[in-house]
Amino acid sequence: MTIGDKAPEILGKDEQGREIRLSDYRGRKLVLYFYPKDNTSGCTSEACSLRDHYGELQSAGYEVVGVSKDTAASHQKFKAKHELPFPLIADVDHALLEAMGAWGEKTMYGKKVMGTIRTTFVISEEGVVEKMFSGKQIKTKEHASQILDAGA
Repeated sequence: MTIGDKAPEILGKDEQGREIRLSDYRGRKLVLYFYPKDNTSGCTSEACSLRDHYGELQSAGYEVVGVSKDTAASHQKFKAKHELPFPLIADVDHALLEAMGAWGEKTMYGKKVMGTIRTTFVISEEGVVEKMFSGKQIKTKEHASQILDAGA
């Protein structure tokens, strides 16, 4: 998935088992962010940055949806523990991760493994990828500011 591509209509099911569709966000920009794992330091920092600036993001016309390969039960605990106000898609079969190009080979502790590549897509009101942040570009503690600054 690259800038200018149309995002898929069906995004997946959230932590409550509700189907999340791109058309649910028509008329608003969607921050669709992919992260490796609930309750890890970087992923928690990123989620909390988006939570802490959620009002500013909404005022600027954005909605937020997080995605990882964790289960719905894991997402429910993560969301409750950190009071996250946005849905988290449980992409346990990595269908969306793969479709969006956020699943691939990476190095962990010196070994090559397949996993989630931290990636954020900003999707326009019409469902088209406008901006992308990936890997080391993402500053987890300042991610909401990165998104807001890029939209300015």
